Amino acid sequence: MSQENKQAVPQLVRGLKLRDLVLMNLVAVLGLRHLGTSGAAGPATLLLWVLAALFFFVPQGLAVIELSSRFPSSGGVYDWTKRALGEGHGFICGWCYWINNVLYYPNLLISAAVIATYMFGAGDSGLKDNLMYVTVTTLVCLWIAVVLNIVGVGTGKWLQNAGGIGTYIPGVLIIVGGLYAWFTRPAANSISLSDLLPKSTDYDSLNLWVSIAFAYAGLELSATMGDEVENPRRNLPLSIFISAPLIGLMYVLGTSSVLWLIPRGDINVVSGFLQAIEVGMKQISPSLVWVAPLCAALYTVGNIGGVGAWLTGPARVAFAIGLDNYFPPAFGRVHPRWRTPYVAILVEAMLATILLLVFVQGKGTKVGQVYLILLSAQVLIYFIPYIYLFIVFIIHRRREGVKEGVTAAPGGMLAVWFYGLSGLAVTLFAMSLTMVPPGGVAWWDFSGKALMGVVGLLLFGGILYWRAKRKLSKHR
Repeated sequence: MSQENKQAVPQLVRGLKLRDLVLMNLVAVLGLRHLGTSGAAGPATLLLWVLAALFFFVPQGLAVIELSSRFPSSGGVYDWTKRALGEGHGFICGWCYWINNVLYYPNLLISAAVIATYMFGAGDSGLKDNLMYVTVTTLVCLWIAVVLNIVGVGTGKWLQNAGGIGTYIPGVLIIVGGLYAWFTRPAANSISLSDLLPKSTDYDSLNLWVSIAFAYAGLELSATMGDEVENPRRNLPLSIFISAPLIGLMYVLGTSSVLWLIPRGDINVVSGFLQAIEVGMKQISPSLVWVAPLCAALYTVGNIGGVGAWLTGPARVAFAIGLDNYFPPAFGRVHPRWRTPYVAILVEAMLATILLLVFVQGKGTKVGQVYLILLSAQVLIYFIPYIYLFIVFIIHRRREGVKEGVTAAPGGMLAVWFYGLSGLAVTLFAMSLTMVPPGGVAWWDFSGKALMGVVGLLLFGGILYWRAKRKLSKHR
C-alpha cells in the first residue's frame, strides 16, 4: 500500500476489549458438534485430540500470538503474508480466506437450523428436512448477524459474545454430567490404554484427522480486526493465552464425557453433544430434563454468533484487500455513521444467501451436488492460509527477530522452526487426507471434482489479481 493510500485509510472504531476477543475465539473455534463425531469414532479420538493440540493447535496459537503482536492491524494473515512474501501471495492468501468462509456459512447455518429443532423437542420429527423451515431459519439467522455487524462493532460484538457463552455453557454441562457419571457408574464404552490407540486406516479414521484439525482452526480470526481492538498488541495475544486452553480442554474432556455417558453405537454425529447433556442431567436428577432443550437454544445462539464472527472477520480481510485496490474500491469503504466495512459484509451476505438457496432448493439435484463439491473444496481452500501462516511466522522471526512489544513464541529460533514446520506438516497432512474418497466412491466423483473446484476458485482469484495489478500499473 502506498503512503498516500495509508493516509487515506478510513478509521475504524476500537470497540473490542479483551473479554470480547476471548469470547470471539471461543465462538470461532469451538464446535460442540465435533464431540458427537469424535465420540462416535471411539476412544482413539482422545489421543488424536491431544496430538493435534500439541502439533497443530499450540503452534497455530503461538504463530498468531507473535504475528498479531508484531503487526496489530486489520487484515490478519493477509497482511502478515503480504509483508513477508509480497502482494501476490498476500492476495492469494486473503482470497482463499475470504471465499472459503463464503462457502462455509451455509454449512454453519444449516447446522444451526438442525440443532434449533431440539429446542422444541422436534429433533426426530423430520422438521430439519422441511424445505421451508430450513430456508427461512437459515436466512433469518444470517441477516440478523449481518444487521448487527453493520450497525457497529460495539453492537455486533454482543452477538459474538452471546455466541461464545451459548457455545461454552452446554460444553461445561457435558463435562459436569460426565464427571458425575464417572463417580457413580461404569463407562458406557471401554476406555483402556489399548482403546486409545488407532487400529484402522479406513476412510472414517483418516477423515477424523481432517475433522479434528478443522475443529482446532480459527484462532487467527480475531487478529483480522486488529484496528478495532483496544490495545491490540496486548489484548490479541492475551486473548489466545486465555481461550486456547479452554478450547483444548473442552474437546478432550467433552469427548471423554460423551464416551462415558453413551454407547458408541447410539451416538448421533449431529446431536451427540445434546444426547450427552440429556443423559448426564437425567442421571443427576430426573427434574433436570429441561436442560437439554435449553442447551439446544444456547447452542443455536452460539451458531448464530459463529456466523457473526466468521462474517465480520473475513470482511476485514476483504476490506484490507479493497484498500490495496485488488478488490473493487467499494470493499474499502466504511459506513459513514457506524464505521464498519459494510460493503464487504453485504457482499459476503449476498453470496452466502445465493449459496444457501442453491443448496436448499437444489438438494438432491445436480445443482445441489455442485454445491457439495464446492463444500469439499472449501476444506482444502481453508487450509491454504494456514500454509502461509506457518511459513510467514518463520520468515518474520528470521528477518526481524524479537522487537520490543512483540509477544514472542518461546524457545528461540530453533523452537520457531519446530512450531512452524509442525503446524505446516499437520496442515499438509490434513489436506492430503481430504483427497481420500469415501469407501466405494470413485476418486473423480469425490476428490477429483473437489480439487477441480479448488483450482477453479484459485484461477478466478488469480484473474481478479491480474486485472487489478494491470489496472494499478497503468496509473503509476
